[in-house]
Amino acid sequence: MNLSEKSVENVEFMIEQIKEKLKVLNLGAIKPSHFDEEMYEELKEIYEMVLKKKSFSPNEMQALVEELGGLRKK
Repeated sequence: MNLSEKSVENVEFMIEQIKEKLKVLNLGAIKPSHFDEEMYEELKEIYEMVLKKKSFSPNEMQALVEELGGLRKK
């Protein structure tokens, strides 16, 4: 997957990977359709950071969820 290109498919891929890594329990809370390509670079930064870490504290998870919430479509 070439994540250097902004696309709906890449947004969907990154969101699904983030959800899987964070073990999001409420899968409906974070949907690819909540995001658009305007926030692509910010989303990619979060994606890359999430994939680098092995585990997350509850505070880190909360911060990530809040950050993702801030990137949602208005």
